[in-house]
Amino acid sequence: MSMIKIEHLRKEYPNVTPLKDVNTEINKGDIISVIGPSGTGKSTLLRCLNQMEKPTSGTVTFDGEVITDPKCRIDLVRRKMGMVFQSFNLFANLDIIGNVMAAPVNLLGKPKQEAYNEGMELLKRVGLAEKARNFPDELSGGQKQRVAIARAIAMKPEMILFDEPTSALDPTMVGEVLQVIRSLAKEGMTMMIVTHEMKFARDVSTRVFYMDEGGIYEEGTPEQIFDHPVKEKTRIFIKRLKQLPLVIENKEFDFINYSSQIEQFGKENTLPEKAVRNLMLLFEETVTQGIAARNDTFPINVMAELSEADDSVVLEAVYGGEKFDPIKDGDRISAAIAENASDSAEHTFADGKNIFRSVIHLKK
Repeated sequence: MSMIKIEHLRKEYPNVTPLKDVNTEINKGDIISVIGPSGTGKSTLLRCLNQMEKPTSGTVTFDGEVITDPKCRIDLVRRKMGMVFQSFNLFANLDIIGNVMAAPVNLLGKPKQEAYNEGMELLKRVGLAEKARNFPDELSGGQKQRVAIARAIAMKPEMILFDEPTSALDPTMVGEVLQVIRSLAKEGMTMMIVTHEMKFARDVSTRVFYMDEGGIYEEGTPEQIFDHPVKEKTRIFIKRLKQLPLVIENKEFDFINYSSQIEQFGKENTLPEKAVRNLMLLFEETVTQGIAARNDTFPINVMAELSEADDSVVLEAVYGGEKFDPIKDGDRISAAIAENASDSAEHTFADGKNIFRSVIHLKK
């Protein structure tokens, strides 16, 4: 059953046109993840749907009503179309329960006691009932976003738009927000989510929109988009997700940041937790403790790559200097840890260039 129909939607700004011609339908119960490079109109699309941005041309029909029509009461439409922002947008002068109650009381005319009771139930649902009397500045980013979701649900919307709900959060807080969104998905809430969390997009979505060239460049199921993309730019984007190039310029490089990138790479590509741990161990013991610590020739080029052909993940390092194999020539303890973390490793040296390559098989 079609809930939203978008026809020839276009949005122009003075110097850029992020949306040139968007056409699609959103059905009741759809969970749509919107992915793509920065600047391709993902957030603009959401903001045009609830008319926070006025489209330059085209139409959006919601529940049979053309909401791009100037005569449309968009305030009434927004009661049925919730929005969760990356920056939370909570009322700083209200406590948490007050934030959740505000719209039902002020917009729907709901009695305060009824709004309070329902608000407390929603806060329990997102795990924050004990924070009801706290103010927003007393909460973590993840907690604020969970309150923002509870506030959106309080209006009993027919669908919710999420504009990069985890992009402003510390990585340690992302999971708690995604868990709440997953629970909404299980309950059948219609949702459209702009996200950079690829594992989440793969796991929770019924459909994925890849945006580029001013529109929905390619759409399909998560399996189609992530495993079998048809169009060239989609393939390039997904391939980049499956490769993580790292360049080490000197001995004082930020190894914690690099290790974090490797962990994120593993999560985005839905690698098993053990494989992610082993990949991080390989980087730490062979590259950080071995190659970078003993080498005076930079840069060192490192590549983590997911190989679908043989269901494995590869860590490769290319570096100059004298011949050095981090397994055979490195610290014994580091070498033993690295060997235990990988299924195979090989080193070659020719014309002053070292290549170290280790492989982790994902299915054993």
